[in-house]
Amino acid sequence: MTTTGASFKVLVVDDSNTIRRSAEIFLKQGGHEVLLADDGFDALAKVNDYHPQVIFCDILMPKLDGYQTVAIIKRNPNFAQTPVVMLSSKDGVFDKARGRMVGCQDYLTKPFTKDQLLQAVQQFASVSQGAM
Repeated sequence: MTTTGASFKVLVVDDSNTIRRSAEIFLKQGGHEVLLADDGFDALAKVNDYHPQVIFCDILMPKLDGYQTVAIIKRNPNFAQTPVVMLSSKDGVFDKARGRMVGCQDYLTKPFTKDQLLQAVQQFASVSQGAM
């Protein structure tokens, strides 16, 4: 089953193999190309090499946490406009506000559903297509 709209190159950054694989399956079912990274440093390399159109990033990760990772990505003018959705098991107002401060556009609470993930990608369809 494919969703309406274009296919996007999506990067999923999470230290949990289970979360990465679930997101990969859901996004591929939605017709998207999926890249996976297991920590912030891996994510930075993949962003630079593959230029994803949407990034999903976990907050709690070893080495570089999600806030640090997103702040570094957003500081690069090539990726400042790339939409980032934070992933977290925490649903606090503080976490969401801190995510916005570093430049993320949305926030999904884990565990997320296939529909939530695909809807998050679709909401950025017009943004990404307008930038191309």
